[in-house]
Order: sequence, then structure tokens, then C-alpha cells
Amino acid sequence: MSLSEPTATPAPPAPPSTEAARWRAGLRAARQRLESARSVPPLLLPDTVDVQDTADDQHQNPDLAVAYWLRVAAAWGWRLLVLAGVGWVLLSLAGRLAQVLVPLSIALLLSALLAPMVRLLHERLRLPASLATAIVLFGGVLLTVGFLTLLVTQLVDGMPGLAENASAGLQQVREWLRTGPLHLSTRQLDGTFDAAGTWVSDNRQNLTSGVFATAGAGFEVLITAMLVVVVTFFFLRDGGRLWHLATFALPRRARRPMLEAGDAGWLTLVAYVRATVIVAFIDAVGIGLALVLLRVEFAFVLAALVFLSSFIPIIGATVSGAVAVLVALVDQGPLTALIVLAAVILVQQLEGHVLQPLIMGRAVAIHPLAVILALAAGVAVAGIIGALVAVPIVAVLNTALRHLMHRQPPSPPEAVVVSAGPTP
Repeated sequence: MSLSEPTATPAPPAPPSTEAARWRAGLRAARQRLESARSVPPLLLPDTVDVQDTADDQHQNPDLAVAYWLRVAAAWGWRLLVLAGVGWVLLSLAGRLAQVLVPLSIALLLSALLAPMVRLLHERLRLPASLATAIVLFGGVLLTVGFLTLLVTQLVDGMPGLAENASAGLQQVREWLRTGPLHLSTRQLDGTFDAAGTWVSDNRQNLTSGVFATAGAGFEVLITAMLVVVVTFFFLRDGGRLWHLATFALPRRARRPMLEAGDAGWLTLVAYVRATVIVAFIDAVGIGLALVLLRVEFAFVLAALVFLSSFIPIIGATVSGAVAVLVALVDQGPLTALIVLAAVILVQQLEGHVLQPLIMGRAVAIHPLAVILALAAGVAVAGIIGALVAVPIVAVLNTALRHLMHRQPPSPPEAVVVSAGPTP
């Protein structure tokens, strides 16, 4: 070879054949299909499968000898039993810790109600978070104390007149029982009233102990109210920070979904409390105006009762309306009571068909069956307070769980995108 001839440069190594890569991918897919075909239950096997092979598979894996529908039913059954057991344990713990959970729940509701005002003072007026929280919280406490003082004053002033009207109404009922369609004799009526008086005198000790128990319960209510105020202050000032700290106990990949679900649940709670306050205020104004126009005693007190009872769905409005009708019956007579009953029914129909769908919307919409079950569970666990906080808790859990279920899962870190084109 002459020195003048150029030397041939070695050719670069050829890239891996795409045909070989495709062949390997097809082999892996065929292997996966074969493995999945072996795990098909006997009832779903095609007719071309050899009976001897199926018998061998059942001998190696006894679960394949059980019918597919029975295995599915058993899988659902033990999972439902586990969920029922967990629910029973949670309800038992909630019943034992009711004295702690109830103040926390009430503080959470108050925080959802007062949080927009705290945010307004903190962001718009540039007040420190502690000062804004203190102004809103203690302003609300003073307003509540003044409201309760006004209610007690009206009750004390109007109770003698209501007692006289009740006595006169009871006498009218007695005369109606004597001269009405029942035609009860004087001896039967006297015997009934004497039996009632005897029962009161025999159970006077129980009634007295009930009064002392009520006094003890009043002291417990005072302690609970102080705990609610303190917890509400910290919820309003450090609520977001506390939730972030709580999520650190979860695995790293679950922290962000739980934070987002908690934010969605908090927005639902704020919307629920705000809508409930607006609906309760409209109910109280409507029924209170009817009572004022009809000159029924304790109109303001009954309107306040309607406002407070409206926070308990279904049951609260019914009970407060019945109390208003009874007071109107004792104070003004049957005709006024019928008019009050018509006003209560009209306001409740307006609330159920116009106000709640318009104000609450779909964000906090809960099925009536879920509301009834939540109220029953709340009453069983913590009485009236449990009924008050049960429905908001269900609304928050509903929103948080829907957010978690509809959230797109992140891509696994091992997933890679294979491109057939040239890589830059």
C-alpha cells in the first residue's frame, strides 16, 4: 500500500436495531398475556383451555377452585366488615372524648364564621394577626353576651303575663273537656288534676336534684365556653400553620393531596356556615315579623329561638315552629295560633325550596338521607351539640373525599417516555 493512499477510518458502531427492540417488546407483552391468562378464574376460562391444565392450576392454587362471584363477594364482605369495625371504634372514641371534641367542633364552626372578618382586618387594614383576631373574637363575645342579656330580660318581664294566660287557657281547656264532645264529668277532671299534683309532690326530690344537676351543667357549660373562646382564637390566628404541621405526620407523597383536600374542605365549611347564618336570619325575621304583627308575647325571644335552632337541619326548624305556635295558642288563642302555623309553614317552604338551593348551591349540597343519618349519629354521641356539628362535619368530609378521589395521581418516577425520533 502506497504512503499517498489515505487510510480508511473505522466506521462508528451501529445503533441497536429497532427491529430487535420491537421483537423484545413483543416477547415481553406475550409473556405478560400468558401470565395473566394463567390467573383467570375457572368460570371465565375460554372453552379451548385444556381441562387437565385447569385441574393442575387448581391443585397448585386452591383459590381457583372457588367460584369467581363467591371470591368477589367474600372480598367485598371482609372489607366492609373492616370498615364497619373502624367506624364503630371511631364512634366509641368520639363518645368517650365528647368533652374535648365538642368544643373543638364549635370552635371550628366559629372560626369558619369569623375568618373572613379577621382576613379583612389583617389584609386590608394591615393589622397584626393577633390584634385582628382579638378584635373580632372579643367583639363577637360582647355581642353574644348582650344578646343573651336582652333575651333573659324579656323572659323575666313577660313570664308573669304568660303564666296568667296559660292558667286561663288551661281553664278553657277544662271547660271544653266538660262541655265538648268528650263530655267528661267533673269527678274525672278533678281526679286527673289531683293525680298530676300528686305526681309533682312525689317527684319533688327528683325535680330538685334536676335543678342542682342543671346548676352543675351550667358550670360545665361555662368552662366549655371558655375553652371554645381560647381554641377559636388560636384557630383564627394560626389555623393554616396548624394544618400544615398536622400533615407532617403523613408520608411525603400524601402531604400535598391532604393539604389540598383540607383547603377544599375549609372552603366548604366557610360556605356552609355563611349560608346557614343567612338562611337562619331570614327565617327568624320572617317568623318574628308575623309574631310582632299578631302581638304575640315573647316575639323577640321566639325569633331568637328560630335563629338558633335553624343551625340544626330539619329538626331545629320543626321544634322552634312548634314552640312559636304553642306560645301563640296560650297567649292569643286558636285563631292566632293557626295564623302563626301558616306563617311558619310558608317560611319553611321558602327556605327549603328557594333559599338553601340558591345560597348554599351545589358545593355544600348533601343528600337528605345523609343529613338524617348524621343527625342521628350526632345526637347519639353528643346530644344537641352533636346534632349541631354533625352536618358540617359530613359536608367537609364529603368535599375532602371527593377532592382526593378526583385528583389525578402523579406519574411514577420510573415511567419514561420512549421517542422514535432523534434525540437532540
